[in-house]
Amino acid sequence: MKSFSIISSAVILMLANSLEGNAQSKPYPTTSEFVPLLNGKDLSGWKTEGNWVVNKEGCLIIDPLPEQTGWKRFKDYLISEKTYGDFILEMEYKYPPKGNSGLFFRIGNPQNPVDTGTEIQILDCFGQKDESMTHHDHGGIIRFKMPAKNASKRPGEWNHLIVSCEGHHIRVGLNGVEVQNVYLDSEPDDGLPPYDLSKRPMRGHIGLQDHGVPHRVEFRNIKILEL
Repeated sequence: MKSFSIISSAVILMLANSLEGNAQSKPYPTTSEFVPLLNGKDLSGWKTEGNWVVNKEGCLIIDPLPEQTGWKRFKDYLISEKTYGDFILEMEYKYPPKGNSGLFFRIGNPQNPVDTGTEIQILDCFGQKDESMTHHDHGGIIRFKMPAKNASKRPGEWNHLIVSCEGHHIRVGLNGVEVQNVYLDSEPDDGLPPYDLSKRPMRGHIGLQDHGVPHRVEFRNIKILEL
């Protein structure tokens, strides 16, 4: 296992140098050290009963059927077969106007990712003022912390997300901006109940949320480095 200080410093440097179009090499673990979670061909390594497809460009797309509405259809979420504890996860995604999804990690029970995992919100918040952002907005940790800033790209543009998860320490970089640097065992935002860690294990599945029609979100370059 790499030391926390090394990983922490690497993530800070990455956040400062990962803006779109930056030609510098990333000063954090190299691409070869990451393992792809999406093979660009099919859903090998994942489980779902939802309508997820991989297109000819290798992008993963939620393509809900007309009857697939709402977000409580947990069996339709895309859940990794493997479980993960401490890691750095990186991916890109784009949403349509008002598009909604989410990245879950350390899911204890795939039949209930909301209560047994932690979710980073994926949501079209482009143009929203920083001070109006809540834990339910883009880059927020649902039921726990609002993002430090609104770093959302326009609908139809690729967002770049990186999550560092070591113990209860969670850091989230969105489009080159650090939007979360928190401990899950600390106090949540004002007005929220204590974040229940008793049902959330330290190791669990990765998941992507299917929010139903019309939230057609695309993902690519999903990869992970276990710590």
